[in-house]
Amino acid sequence: MSQNQVRDRGLETPEEMLAAMGLVLPARAPAPVGNFAIAVRAGPLLFVSGQGPVTSDGRLMTGKVGADVSIEDAADHARLVGLNLLAAVRQELGSLSAVRRVVKLLGMVNATPDFADHPAVINGCSDMLVRVFGPAGVHARSAVGMNSLPGGITVEIEAIFEVHAG
Repeated sequence: MSQNQVRDRGLETPEEMLAAMGLVLPARAPAPVGNFAIAVRAGPLLFVSGQGPVTSDGRLMTGKVGADVSIEDAADHARLVGLNLLAAVRQELGSLSAVRRVVKLLGMVNATPDFADHPAVINGCSDMLVRVFGPAGVHARSAVGMNSLPGGITVEIEAIFEVHAG
C-alpha cells in the first residue's frame, strides 16, 4: 500500500496503519539477553539488534522450521519479530513517524538442513513493514538458515532504519 493510499484512507502515521491492520505493538521491546543495546543510532541510521518471536506475555515461539514448525507459522513468527523491531524503534525514537525508510533486514531462520524456503519465512516481517511504511518500507534483505538460534526460537531478525534528523 502506497503512502498516498494510506492518506486516502485517512491513515497518516505508521501507528495508525498498524492499528488498521489489527496489529498492536508491545509496550516495550523485549529486554536484551546479553551485554548489548536494543538499538544504536549512528547519524541518520538506527541499528536494531536481533529480535525474536516473543509474545507480549514473554512466551517464545520455538522450534525448527521444516520439522515441527510450518512455513506459514514461521512467517507469522517473523511478523511478530517485526512488531518487536518496531517496538524497539518506538522505544528509541519516541514514534515510528521518525522512520524515514527501512534500509536492511537480516533474517535468520532456525531450520532443518534441507529446508530451502527461508525467504518465505522472512516475508512475514518484510510484508508487514511494506504495508506499514509504504514505499519507504521496501528494503534490502538477507534471509538465511541457521542450525540453531538463542532459546530455540524459530526466527531472529535485525534491522537498519534511516531516521529523520533530530
